[in-house]
Amino acid sequence: MEQHHINPTNLIYFNDMFKLQSKATILSYVQGEDGRRALILDSTIFHPQGGGQPYDTGFITNLSDFKFLVQDVRSKDGIVFHYGVFENCDIGEFDTRVLKGVEVLLSVDGPRRRLNSRLHSAGHLLDVCTRNVGLGHLEPGKAYHFPDGPYVEYKGTVPQNELQTKQKELEVVANDLISRGGKVSAAILPYEEASELCGGCLPDYIPKGSSPRIVTLGNNPGCPCGGTHVSDISEIMSMKVSQIRTKKGMTKVFYNVES
Repeated sequence: MEQHHINPTNLIYFNDMFKLQSKATILSYVQGEDGRRALILDSTIFHPQGGGQPYDTGFITNLSDFKFLVQDVRSKDGIVFHYGVFENCDIGEFDTRVLKGVEVLLSVDGPRRRLNSRLHSAGHLLDVCTRNVGLGHLEPGKAYHFPDGPYVEYKGTVPQNELQTKQKELEVVANDLISRGGKVSAAILPYEEASELCGGCLPDYIPKGSSPRIVTLGNNPGCPCGGTHVSDISEIMSMKVSQIRTKKGMTKVFYNVES
C-alpha cells in the first residue's frame, strides 16, 4: 500500500466531536492488501474504529465529479484510511494522480455517530457509577461500545451473591446522573495536568511526558480517550444495566441506552 511521505491525519473530531461536515484535501487513493480502496485525506471528521467505538460512515464528495461512499474507517500509524466505493462511476477513472490535491466535502452519518457517542459516554458513566455503589476496587479495562451488546470489562470481582443487587444499584445511580446532567468535555493536556484530572494517576499505557486527550463527564475524574461523546450527560437519555458477569478475576458489566 503506497503511503510514503504522508503526514499523520489531522483528527478534527478530537477538538470538535459534534462537527458532522468539513472540508479536506485528498492526499492519496490507495488499494489495501485485501483489495479494498481507500481515500487518505489531510484531515478528517470520520472516527476510525478503535478504543471500543465503531467506525463512522457517510460520504466524501467534490460536489461535481464524484461521490465516495465511506463504508469503513481505520487508522494505522496515525494515518486514517477511508474505505469505500465511488457511487455511479467506474473506479478505473480515478487514481491517485487524478485525485491528489482535490478539495472535498466530508459528511458523517449523524444518527450513527450520535448513537455511538451515547454508547461511549454511557460506558464512561459506568466507571463513575461503580465508584458510587461501592465497587471502587474495580479497575476499568477494555470496553465494547457497539450497539450489539455493549459492555465494560473491569479487573477485579464482585461476589456472586451481590451481582443482582449491584446491577440494580448501577442502573439507578446511572439514570440519576443522566437526569441531573453535566457537561462532557475533551481536551489534550500535558501529562501532569492530565494525571491530576484523572484522579492523580494515568494508566501505564500512556507514555510519561506525552499529552493525552482526556474526557471528563461533569465534575467526575476524567480518563484518557480518543473517541466521540455527547455534549452533556443528559443526552445519554436513559441506561439499562442488563447483566454483571464475574469470571477469572474479571468483571463485565453489560449495558445499553434508550434507542
